[in-house]
Amino acid sequence: MTAILAMDGPSGAGKSSTSKAIAVRAGWNYLDTGALYRGATWLALNKKIQSAEELLVALSQSPLKFNPNPKSPMLKCGEIDISDAIRSEEVTSQVSKFAAMPEIRSVLVALQREIISNAEKGIVVEGRDIGTVVAPNAHLKIYLTADLTARAKRREAELNTNEDLSQSLATRDEMDSTRQTSPLEQAIDAVLVDSTDLDLNETTELIWELLKE
Repeated sequence: MTAILAMDGPSGAGKSSTSKAIAVRAGWNYLDTGALYRGATWLALNKKIQSAEELLVALSQSPLKFNPNPKSPMLKCGEIDISDAIRSEEVTSQVSKFAAMPEIRSVLVALQREIISNAEKGIVVEGRDIGTVVAPNAHLKIYLTADLTARAKRREAELNTNEDLSQSLATRDEMDSTRQTSPLEQAIDAVLVDSTDLDLNETTELIWELLKE
């Protein structure tokens, strides 16, 4: 069985940076499940799609393909590299809507499990429902969080903006935590890691020690 590290948590907690750092260190694959939901959202916006049915058809015609190399993760939709396009403000503001559609989650969870099963050594998977839904049998589950102010500051630095993003993060938290299908929640057997007062190196080191155990 593939060794799996499941990393869940809200936006801006540092999941992506930490997951990639651990995957590189372990020589494992890396999967950003949020990128897949962003990819589906990008396709929906690009094709002016509103319904899950139309989006499922579009995804079958232009399937999402994720390169699980932690040093150069890449997402393609059909043959188009959309790795940068999915980080746009427009996609960010709409992703929770499409990610809440059960039909879309079902298709993307199947894709995530396929990517996980194809990992030869091990894989670090980050998202919001990895430990609870996608990989409930993961060898180590981490719930990475931080307070809203710290998360907002990190996201602002990441996007190089002076705009206060705490309200948009709070709205996203609310939508992700209250959706009917696979809400954001901590798995019962997950280790809670609060990175409010930790930098990337300290967070990575802490989780690396847990993984070694």
